[in-house]
Amino acid sequence: MSSVRELLLLLLLSLALLALQASLCHGACVEVDSDTEAVANKGFKLGCISCKMRGEVPAIATVSWYFRASDETEFSHIYSYVDYMEEIIDPRFYERLKWMGSKHTKDLQDGSIYIFNVTFNDTGIYKCIFNRVLRYTNYEFETNTSKTIVINVVPRLTRGMASILSEVMMYVSIIGLQLWLVVEMIYCYRKIAAAGEEALRESAAEYLAIASESKDNCAGEQVAE
Repeated sequence: MSSVRELLLLLLLSLALLALQASLCHGACVEVDSDTEAVANKGFKLGCISCKMRGEVPAIATVSWYFRASDETEFSHIYSYVDYMEEIIDPRFYERLKWMGSKHTKDLQDGSIYIFNVTFNDTGIYKCIFNRVLRYTNYEFETNTSKTIVINVVPRLTRGMASILSEVMMYVSIIGLQLWLVVEMIYCYRKIAAAGEEALRESAAEYLAIASESKDNCAGEQVAE
């Protein structure tokens, strides 16, 4: 029976790993780099994610975006998102920016924005700044996180071979892990089924042996009488 318990534990561990993989893919906050190549006359998402390390501490976050064109020396404040309200500050981006970050929460972790109708004048450096206030019981702690993105506007999208290979390898790794988990589950199931059948055969043989012994004892007692 101990072997059956070990196989059950192995099966449960495989299921737990599969559930953990799903949660990592869909539920967790993961800081990823933004794309850096935009296509002229199309839309483009400026990605900016800043994960909060202390999830149990309530917080309020605001996001500000700055832009420095390739022919400029200083950054200009172009956009801000505060308390569910967004404001386009730079006239160059009027009616061309839209909030694409976290929704329905004051504790923002995704501060991405979307640019409509990208032009070659949008080439340059963008800076995303998260201002987060952590609210403890007796005090507040303010943190600032900034991310810089260099955007190049091109006539049409091009992808490097390294980018394509890395994406392919990522999907191959995910599929390989899932196949391994499925094989492990099938193996464990067969081992459990085989162990159960063996236990049943042993129980049946033991029962028959006891029954035969009892029958022999009864026959011997009748002869003695």
